[in-house]
Amino acid sequence: MKKFIVLIVLILLLGGIYLGREQLYNLYRTYIVKENKDVTLQDKNDYSRDYSFNYVKLTTDFSPSNYQDLLDIYYTVLNSGVTNFSFYCSDSYESCLTDVDSLANDQKTLSTINNFVHPYNSFRHLKTSYDDYGKVTLNIDHVYSKSDIKLLNAKVEEIKKEIYSDAMSVEDKIKAVHNYIINNSKYDKDRSDSNIVKYKSDTAYGTLLEGYSLCGGYTDTMELFLEDLGIKSYKVASENHVWNALILNNNWYHLDLTWDDPITSDGSDILEYNFFLITTQELQALEDEQHNYDKSIYSEIA
Repeated sequence: MKKFIVLIVLILLLGGIYLGREQLYNLYRTYIVKENKDVTLQDKNDYSRDYSFNYVKLTTDFSPSNYQDLLDIYYTVLNSGVTNFSFYCSDSYESCLTDVDSLANDQKTLSTINNFVHPYNSFRHLKTSYDDYGKVTLNIDHVYSKSDIKLLNAKVEEIKKEIYSDAMSVEDKIKAVHNYIINNSKYDKDRSDSNIVKYKSDTAYGTLLEGYSLCGGYTDTMELFLEDLGIKSYKVASENHVWNALILNNNWYHLDLTWDDPITSDGSDILEYNFFLITTQELQALEDEQHNYDKSIYSEIA
């Protein structure tokens, strides 16, 4: 009889443990492992931006309650320049892990968030992992290495001394950068047409240090100078193209160096200004196929 009672008690105890395993595990993580769910992001590098956009905003709340909160957390973490970070889903956000899984596998959305951070903080690979108890961890592999950044910063300073003067306005300096980049790099036709990769032409490294560019290289390079000038900007992406958007004198403008550096049949170098600081209306009047972007994302320039 005693053995039967012990067996019943044991079954009830094990059943209670099974049913309450999530609560017990959370208690274990909180009080034994000392896992603190009140997360803050204190580490930021020199390339962390201080501004928000309509699509994504900086946040200090790392306990998401909806999908937009997740986007803002991803942006804030990427913007900071850290290589790994963990946060926790809110208990009230029942679809949180489902949304995290969806976002982690949505390369288009992740790449879009990438367009709003400084190029040096943009990711080449972003891995999201999570457990059943709401802990989400981001591991970030950045496009630019520390040695890349050191070389590029030195090159930017060298170019500024060469092309800037004290008498120049901000717009004059933007134009001088526009001209320098186009005059000192070529469009990497081998890579775009035949996937022959000889240069890092999709980055500022290829543009400034190797002399070859794709649209990503032109755009990243201009972002470096715009950021140095203290100009709020981001990269705008359509299905097959990317260019810069920036705010100047309280107005947003487009700036597309790729299209101002056209490929010619005889190989001659041409510098144009058709896509230099133009409004959305002017852009669409010139070309509305390659520059057909999602205005709900880049709504500042819509």
